[in-house]
Amino acid sequence: MHLSAIHHVAIICADYERSRRFYVQTLGLRVIAEAWREARRSHKLDLALPDGGQIELFSFPDPPPRPSYPEACGLRHLAFRTPDLDACIAGLAAHGVAAEPVRVDEYTGRRFAFCADPDGLPIEFYEG
Repeated sequence: MHLSAIHHVAIICADYERSRRFYVQTLGLRVIAEAWREARRSHKLDLALPDGGQIELFSFPDPPPRPSYPEACGLRHLAFRTPDLDACIAGLAAHGVAAEPVRVDEYTGRRFAFCADPDGLPIEFYEG
């Protein structure tokens, strides 16, 4: 088996338009494709990451909430690498998104900070 990269991460949101604004306008991800799937009453939005990976943003009627934050079994958080954490935090703030205080990874010495997407999914910004 040869795995070369993560192709995509799929996220289900509660409010499609609110989450679309966050991922496209706040985080600046480029839209690859967008579709309304009538049979599922679901939106599907494909977003491009700079490294070639993608985020798939889905909406479904009445999705259950996350069981806890963030130690529930399953995806803990989504992390983005950034060359400039301070600029990233400033960009979030310009869109009204508060980041948690900057921390330092005890093993790598690199700085990182978290914010939450509109549904409370932890988003990490890792400097490096």
